[in-house]
Amino acid sequence: MFKQVISACCLVVITSLNSDARPYRTQHASECNVTMPCDFSNFAQILNQRREVQDLLRIHRTKQLSVVANTNIATPDGSVSTRIVGGRPAGCPFSFCGCAAALRLFGRIVPELNLAANWLRFPRTSPAPGMVAARRGHVFVLEQHIGGDVWMAYDGNSGGHTTRVHARSLRGYTVVNPRATLT
Repeated sequence: MFKQVISACCLVVITSLNSDARPYRTQHASECNVTMPCDFSNFAQILNQRREVQDLLRIHRTKQLSVVANTNIATPDGSVSTRIVGGRPAGCPFSFCGCAAALRLFGRIVPELNLAANWLRFPRTSPAPGMVAARRGHVFVLEQHIGGDVWMAYDGNSGGHTTRVHARSLRGYTVVNPRATLT
């Protein structure tokens, strides 16, 4: 009798424990609900249509990036144009600002400079064309001084996975000389 009571208690304890299993989630058609259940006979067709739309959007975005866009930015000296010069360069990682800067300066991908924080290993310098503004998370190449702390910059991965030549402030960035020896 005592064994049966212990077994029953163990069974109650074991069955009352929460399991760590995640719920099984399947994609379901948005047209189906409790009042209008679906038989899922056309579910594969719905998924294929969604994939086709996603592919068309991806192609459209790629075509948009290949078009050079010009806009104007008002600066104290007048207006400065912004140009989209491309997207992610071939061979660069998903976050490609460091890779794009290395391609611009050295003409090749330098794998250890793909990480933006690694640019901070170069010696500090004053802003000048060909120098790099770096911080943890982003880098860009200085092209031309506009005024104050604003520079025309070659800016890889500057938003929307595009590479732009546009006006950038140096606030929050450290200017380094990438042609000097690493420290």
